[in-house]
Amino acid sequence: MTLPLLEYKPTTQNQRVPSFGIADFNDDTPYVYRLEDATSAADMDELIQAAYRQVFNEQEMLQFNRQVALETQLKNRSISVRDFIRGLAKSERFYRLVVEPNNNYRLVELSLKRLLGRSPYNQDEEIAWSVQIATKGWSAFVDALIDSAEYGQMFGDNIVPYQRKRMNDRPFSFTPRYGADYRDKLPVAKPYVPEGRFNLNFDQPFHLQTFLKTTHWGRVAGVLVLLTLVCSFMLTIAAFSSNAGG
Repeated sequence: MTLPLLEYKPTTQNQRVPSFGIADFNDDTPYVYRLEDATSAADMDELIQAAYRQVFNEQEMLQFNRQVALETQLKNRSISVRDFIRGLAKSERFYRLVVEPNNNYRLVELSLKRLLGRSPYNQDEEIAWSVQIATKGWSAFVDALIDSAEYGQMFGDNIVPYQRKRMNDRPFSFTPRYGADYRDKLPVAKPYVPEGRFNLNFDQPFHLQTFLKTTHWGRVAGVLVLLTLVCSFMLTIAAFSSNAGG
């Protein structure tokens, strides 16, 4: 059973932050990428890169994440920029990179930033949209955002979404793809020590007495004898070569 979108008041502390402007003008930041302005192959490539940067984020713009079929359709003008953005957000790569590592609340935050170009208004909006993800699924949630009146009014069919508000923090495109709860679950890499060769614990501070007690001095003596023999051999060869040259 699906639930309707819960009501929330679109208020936020950022409502007084000045906007970057409207998409009818291209004379302020950020640059607005429109499909009708892409009159060359280079222009189209820039538009596609801007779409990847907006949806996949700066850290995720990798060759491996490209959606070649979608790019071809957009270059042939068989789909709109809106549908290209929709396809990127619904792609398997995006799902694995962004959707799987995050809870629904963070997914709402990331999706509003990347698809609508703004932060959530408040916690009520995060709750309302998270319920939609839980009941309708990720694909339907993406459709609800991209087909919304807000998306249509701000970006229409042929404009790449962009960050609409100036913020004190870093740009949205540098927002990490996962939150602290997922980050803290990641395994911590430790130095590799071959089993049975050394008895060192890198998690503990170094103690000389413990080191002296646990060291295999027979092996140390053997290594020193071997080094002495090698050095003597090298010195003998050097002396012989010097005498022969003289």
